Amino acid sequence: MTNPKPLGTRDPQEIREILWGDQKERIEARLESLDPDLKSYILEFAYGEIYPRAGLELKVKELLACILLMSLGVSSELKTHLRGALRAGASELELRETLLFAIPYLGFPRVVAGFAVLKELLEEKVVSDE
Repeated sequence: MTNPKPLGTRDPQEIREILWGDQKERIEARLESLDPDLKSYILEFAYGEIYPRAGLELKVKELLACILLMSLGVSSELKTHLRGALRAGASELELRETLLFAIPYLGFPRVVAGFAVLKELLEEKVVSDE
């Protein structure tokens, strides 16, 4: 999926729909179950103020999020953003190259863990595509 609209013209709801797809309700329910205020902060600030900003394509923002989450070792969130990157138009090759690019900065253990998350996501995608 590509970004048909110019940068900075998408509304936050549309961004979440692009990135989260059929996972949107599950993600929002999970955030609500953790804490309603946390959900509001994430939806209103991250997806309401930061993601809609012009200057970077949505795909690039998601690739950056993947690197940052991999650096923190947060595999559940990494999986969500790897999926989002694919939905925003990144190819599997772009995901792999993004993860590999992090080796000199994050080290092999973090990148190996990132590839394990990517492998899990791609295996799920193959099963759901069949």
